[in-house]
Amino acid sequence: MEKNIPFQITDWDNIAATEHKGETGLAHWKTIQFDGLRIRLVEYSKNYKADHWCQKGHIIYCIEGEMDTELADGSVMKLSKGMSYQVSDELSSHWTSSGNGVRLFIVDGDFLKLK
Repeated sequence: MEKNIPFQITDWDNIAATEHKGETGLAHWKTIQFDGLRIRLVEYSKNYKADHWCQKGHIIYCIEGEMDTELADGSVMKLSKGMSYQVSDELSSHWTSSGNGVRLFIVDGDFLKLK
């Protein structure tokens, strides 16, 4: 796969969604994949709870709704419309949930690997 990304527009309405079950609720991912880079439009349903703790790095922008991200130290961070968070791989074990649903734009990939 080519590492360079030529100029292109993504019409997210034309990207098929994949379904991912949480501990409760569902996540729907629309994904475009490049070499070492993944870009997703993700929607968590109401009452969504992740089924795992995540160690991966992400850049997450909240388009609408709210979600809670619990960190390994027990702290909980609320992400709501217009907010973002970013973290490198292996720097924070995190777990997500959303009571009323949320829509996110997520970028992750090799550039977030711990150095």
